[in-house]
Amino acid sequence: MRRTIVSLAAALVTGLAAASAEACETLRMAPGGLVVEVVDGDTVRLDSGLVVRLIGTQAPKLPLGRDGFPTWPLAPEAKAELEAFALNKTVLLGYGGEMVDRYERALAHVFVETDGEPLWAQYHMVQNGWARVYSFPDNRQCLDQLYVAEGRARAERLGIWADPYYSVRAADRPDLLLERGGGYELVEGRVLLADRSGSRVYLNFGRFWNEDFTAVIEAPALRLFASDGIDPLTLEGALIRVRGWVDDRDGPRIEVTHPEQIEVLARQ
Repeated sequence: MRRTIVSLAAALVTGLAAASAEACETLRMAPGGLVVEVVDGDTVRLDSGLVVRLIGTQAPKLPLGRDGFPTWPLAPEAKAELEAFALNKTVLLGYGGEMVDRYERALAHVFVETDGEPLWAQYHMVQNGWARVYSFPDNRQCLDQLYVAEGRARAERLGIWADPYYSVRAADRPDLLLERGGGYELVEGRVLLADRSGSRVYLNFGRFWNEDFTAVIEAPALRLFASDGIDPLTLEGALIRVRGWVDDRDGPRIEVTHPEQIEVLARQ
């Protein structure tokens, strides 16, 4: 069985790989090109004109021409970090899932060529606190290593982790989570009840399902859990961290679309 729900203890043991191409051997490697522009902390443009989204990470966002879109705290600093690491350097691309998004950006892990071995841009950004782990159901490779890097950066309060805007939220404060509605958040707490209703599973973190925080796993995601041999109902009583976009449907909630959105911190 391939482990996909992230276990903190196991990850700390297995996540010691260097930030190089060898750190994620499951990728399909391909030539990239010269980085001629860093768009933001998780997007670059190559000399071929190809725009590459650094899959697996989310850096603080810039408006990039979107009217009314706020600059997230430390977004310019994250962009500057990626510029220092990758601008005017040749890169290789590593694909581990869907290769192109709806904006026609390449979805790839980026490796900067050096005199030694190619260095993994995603790992560099995450381990220095300039990006968070951010995954998709159709791109799930190499996340364990990134989770370890993120955990260390968060513990050391590097980069974004020193700013309250990016703090891990408490699941037992639904009022504060509602204030963060529409945002991408990391929410931590103990699952009071894991229950199936029809084609979905609910992970309830409080006694009042229509007020308290809930993580919802819909049928397509449940198929991914099942294919990996994971039963989310066994998370009842576990202390977990869930990441995703917060919405308000009978209280604050996050929809879990794939197992990697959940980190198991402790079991009862």
